[in-house]
Amino acid sequence: MPAHQLAPDIAGQDPDQILKAERAHLAVSRAALTAMREHAKSLSANAAGDWVSQQILQSLLDQRVAALADHPDTPLFFGRLDRAEDRAEDRAGDGDLPPTIYVGRRHVHDEHRHALVIDWRAPVSRAFYQASPADPMGLRLRRRFGYQGGELTAYEDEPLDQGGSLTTSKILTEEIERPRTGPMRDIVATIQPDQDEIVRADLGQTVCVQGAPGTGKTAVGLHRAAYLLFTHREKLARSGVMIVGPNRAFLSYISSVLPALGEVKVDQTTVAGLVGEHSAPEDPAVSALKGDARMAAVLKRALWAHIVKPTEGVLVTRGSNRYRVPDYEVREIVASLRGTTRYGPGRAALAQRLAHAVLVRMEQRGESPDDRVQDAVARSKPVKQVVDQVWPKLTPEQVLHRLLSDADFLARSARTDLTDEERELLLWRKPPRSWRSAKWSAADAALLDELADLIERTPSLGHLVVDEAQDLSEMQLRALGRRCRTGSATVLGDLAQGTTPWSTRSWTTVLEHLGQPSGAVTELTLGFRVPREILDYAARLLPDIAPGLAAPRSLRPGTGSLSVRPATDLAPALLTAVQDALARPGSIGVIAPDALVPAVSAALALLDHEVLSPDTTADHRLLVIPATLAKGLEYDHVIVTEPADIVAAEPRGLARLYVVLTRAVTKLTILHTGPLPPQLT
Repeated sequence: MPAHQLAPDIAGQDPDQILKAERAHLAVSRAALTAMREHAKSLSANAAGDWVSQQILQSLLDQRVAALADHPDTPLFFGRLDRAEDRAEDRAGDGDLPPTIYVGRRHVHDEHRHALVIDWRAPVSRAFYQASPADPMGLRLRRRFGYQGGELTAYEDEPLDQGGSLTTSKILTEEIERPRTGPMRDIVATIQPDQDEIVRADLGQTVCVQGAPGTGKTAVGLHRAAYLLFTHREKLARSGVMIVGPNRAFLSYISSVLPALGEVKVDQTTVAGLVGEHSAPEDPAVSALKGDARMAAVLKRALWAHIVKPTEGVLVTRGSNRYRVPDYEVREIVASLRGTTRYGPGRAALAQRLAHAVLVRMEQRGESPDDRVQDAVARSKPVKQVVDQVWPKLTPEQVLHRLLSDADFLARSARTDLTDEERELLLWRKPPRSWRSAKWSAADAALLDELADLIERTPSLGHLVVDEAQDLSEMQLRALGRRCRTGSATVLGDLAQGTTPWSTRSWTTVLEHLGQPSGAVTELTLGFRVPREILDYAARLLPDIAPGLAAPRSLRPGTGSLSVRPATDLAPALLTAVQDALARPGSIGVIAPDALVPAVSAALALLDHEVLSPDTTADHRLLVIPATLAKGLEYDHVIVTEPADIVAAEPRGLARLYVVLTRAVTKLTILHTGPLPPQLT
C-alpha cells in the first residue's frame, strides 16, 4: 500500500478513517450505478409509434444498459478534486457541482440526480489531468486512489494551492507498472498533461501523433475517440467513429478499452476489412508500386477511357410519333458530363439528359410530358442502347483487370506517370481469363477501392482513428481519407517502427494523402511503459532506421530490466527463461522470427501456451508471437529469440527488431545462438 501524503489541513485526520469514508462513497456510487442500470432496463421501447421506431429505440436502450455495466475489478472512480473555497464566486457556470468532485470512468448520480462521480471527459474533470501548483485551476487538493482488484486500498494527496512542485506519484507509477494479462487496459487514471491535450483536441481538428514506444499513443487515440463521443454524442451517433488497426490480433488486444469507458458502439477493423480481404501473393516491388499515389491518376484515366465518342443519335418512338436527337447533340451531352461527376452518377445523368432532349422535342410538337414520361424515356430501349454503347456499366474489377492485362491500355492510361520499366512490372505475366477469375493482392484492394470511389462516392465517417499509420501505402491512405472526407482523424504511429517496403518517412506526406493536410503533428517522446534501460538499448537502432527522430526517454529507470543471454542451444535456454518469467506475475510474450515460431512452440511443449496468429484473439498468459505480429502489443515479460534472424527476414528488418525490443513493460530477455546485429553489440 502506498504511503499517504497528507495535505496540511487534513494531517490530523486518521488515514484509516479517510479510507473508510472513501470506501463508503465507492459503495454508494456502485449502488447508484446499479440503480441507473436497472432503471434503463425497465424502460420499454413499446412507447415508440411504429415497429421501426421501436427497434431503433430498443437498440439505443440496449446500448445504454451495456454502457452502465459495472465491472467489479475496474475502479468506478480513481480521483478526487477538492475545490478552493475562495473560488466560490467563479462557480456560476458549474451548476450544482459540489465542492468535492470524484472523477471516474462514467457519470453516476443518485436518485435526486446529484452527481456522485463525474465522467473523466467532462470539462470540470480536465483539472484532474492539468492542474499543478503553478496553475491550480481553482483546486486546493487532488487525491488519487489505489486499488487492488476492485477494492480501494490506498490514497495519495497532492496539495495544489501551496506553490512548489509536485512529487512523483507512487500510486500513478504503480498503476503504470501494474502487471497486465490479457487485453489492453484503459489509461484514464494515468493520462499525462501532454496526452490530455491530444485527447481533448476539438472534433474538427485532425491530430497526428508521432509516438515513441511506450508513450501511450494507441491509448491516447482510443481515449480521444471516447472523449469525442462524449462531447459530440448526437453528431457522431449519426456519422460514426471507426478504429483502424494493423491486424486482428491488435484489434483483439485493444477491444476492451472503449467498452470499459462506456463506449460500446464503435466499429473496429483493419485496412483489409475496409477495402477488401484480398491476399494473393505478390512481389513486394509490385506491391510497393501499386501503393504509390501516382496510381490514382492512372486509374482515373483507365476508368474514363471506357467512354467512347457517340457515332449515332437517339431515335425514340412513342405511339405513332418518332423523336430524334442527332449524334452531334449526343456528343455535346456526353462531353458536358464527362469529368464533372463520378462515373456511375454520370451514366445515370446521361440517360436523363438524353430523355430530356427527347421531351424538348415533344414539347415543340405541342405535347405536355411530365417527369414520369421523362423517366420512361430514360429507361427505354433506344436510350439504354446508346448509354451502354457510349458509357458502359463497369465494376472496379473489370477496369483493373483490363489495366493489368493489356499493355497498350496501361500505356495509354499511365501516360508519363509510369516509366516503361514500371509498366512492365505491373503487367500480369499470365493474365486470368476474366476479371471474375482474377486473384487480387492486398495492394490491389486499395486500387479497387479507388476505382469504386471514382464510380460511386464512398460514405464518410465523423471520425477515424488510424493506428500504425506509418506502415500504410499512399493508396491505402487515400482509401482511409475517403472515409473521413467530411470528418476528422486521429493518426497514430512511429516513423521508427515502419516495417513495410512503402513505410513513410514524413507525417506531412501521410496527412496529405489522407486528405487532411491541415492536421497538426505532435510528438510524444516521454515514455511511461517501457523501462529506460530497455528503451536505451533499442534506441541504438534509431540512427539506422529513423535518424531524424529524437531518442525516446522513459520515466522508469528499470535497472535490471534487460538481460542479453548467448546460448549454445536455444531450446533449453528458452525453457529456462520462460520458467523464470512464470515465477513472477504478469503476461509473457515470447517473440520469435516467423520461421522459427514452430520450433519455439515445440520447445515450450511442456508448458501451457498459445501461438498468436493474425486471426486469433488469444489472451493466454504465455504467448508465442511471430515478430511480424508484435507491433502494438505489450507484455510484462518479453523474451526475444534470435534477433539477427529477425533482421535478416525482411528488407526493413532493423525496424522490425526495434518494434520487437520495445514490447516489454517490466523485463526483456534476449536469447541468441548466433551473433547479435552490429548495432547491439
